[in-house]
Amino acid sequence: MLKYPLEKEVDEKITKSISVCAEELATLHSGRATPALVENVKITYYSTPTPLKQISVITVPQQNLLSIRPYEPNLVGEIQKALLKANLGLNISADAKTVRVMVPAPSEERRKQLVQRAREIAENAKVAVRNIRKDIKKRIETLKKDGEIPEDDAFRLIDRIQDMVKKAEEKIDELFKKKEEEILNI
Repeated sequence: MLKYPLEKEVDEKITKSISVCAEELATLHSGRATPALVENVKITYYSTPTPLKQISVITVPQQNLLSIRPYEPNLVGEIQKALLKANLGLNISADAKTVRVMVPAPSEERRKQLVQRAREIAENAKVAVRNIRKDIKKRIETLKKDGEIPEDDAFRLIDRIQDMVKKAEEKIDELFKKKEEEILNI
């Protein structure tokens, strides 16, 4: 059904916005351990900031515990320092080969803050999607004015893009509702 390259471009950009939203929502800890809480924390690895997920195996042995086993055991100290510096509100301990991260259950006040932050992340994603629509709409108007696409096609294209934006906003709302429920029902 994608007729113009602009539709494909819009689809790719919207998909990216939704993906970024989902990744950011995953970093909000709700009392349950999930690798997404720490996997993007940067560790100095051979003088290069490297995401934790690239230099270690992150597992969830218990509902509120993460186990991080670096591929190189000498990185345990660096990982521990980076996690403390990231200030994620997690309890961190280590032995010679493994870093353990306890995910405490948040207080009621903290849960409300987390829900508010999740709402901000979702709203930012919606704004990004709307900005995509605005930019593409300007480009379509220019193409129409320059005679590169017929007026009827321009209107149909704008309608299809609006439908894509509406579906994206619904998906973002769905991601937010799921995260909100997760945070409030610990």
